Amino acid sequence: MTVPTVRVYVNEKGVDVPATARAIDAVRLVDGTAADGVQAGTRAVTDSRGLPIPADSPVHGGAIYRVVSGRAARDAT
Repeated sequence: MTVPTVRVYVNEKGVDVPATARAIDAVRLVDGTAADGVQAGTRAVTDSRGLPIPADSPVHGGAIYRVVSGRAARDAT
């Protein structure tokens, strides 16, 4: 049985993740160090508009995530 996947983009790199994945899971597949930074609070995940999103947000097909400095994300709110 195959697990359904969706295509998302992290810092302009396309990746297929399980449909049940979270944004942090997609980031980790592309860049483990960046994912560690998100979890430590030194980096943050934003959507395609640059708005911060929770790292545990569910993915959706075609989502565009960017990993930015944690400070930049705090300043955007």
